Amino acid sequence: MDKNKENHGFLDFAYQMYKTMKTNEINLVYEGEVTQEITKTFTSLTERSLEKSQESNTVQRKVFNVMVECLQNISKHADSLDDDEDERRGIVMVSHGERSYNIITGNVIKNEKVPELKANLELVNSLDKKGLSELYKKQMKEGRISDKGGAGLGFIDIAKKTGSKLSYEFKKLNEDVSFFILTSTVQRN
Repeated sequence: MDKNKENHGFLDFAYQMYKTMKTNEINLVYEGEVTQEITKTFTSLTERSLEKSQESNTVQRKVFNVMVECLQNISKHADSLDDDEDERRGIVMVSHGERSYNIITGNVIKNEKVPELKANLELVNSLDKKGLSELYKKQMKEGRISDKGGAGLGFIDIAKKTGSKLSYEFKKLNEDVSFFILTSTVQRN
């Protein structure tokens, strides 16, 4: 009997989640380790979902490219809640409304990285299209490549592709780590 109650409770939860996702036009959600294989699978699902929506090719391409960039950021830069773990976990959601698509990602990050990351995001948000292109070229030419393989180009690229400011938040989890949430918006028209 307890097992049936437990299953019923989970099914209730799953149905409520389904209704919430339909109401809020959430197309895809993934939580877990982000690897190259997961990135390929998730992008393939998104591509199919966008094709069915009959969205313009330009919008489809932007959503797809931004999502790939966001997934790569998680796979390269996410930290772990536990020092003994080495997997790069995160959450990725793609939702849409009448005017735009939102690509929302979240991952754990060490608190010591937050000030530099915040400064990079604020710099990217302060620039117009021309400024972003100049910063991108500068980073390509002289940017220091981090030990994770990036030169800070991901956020610049996302801002260039979306034409929108990056929305972000850091939720402190404990003395060591925070949860970093990034929302990238792609306009539909």
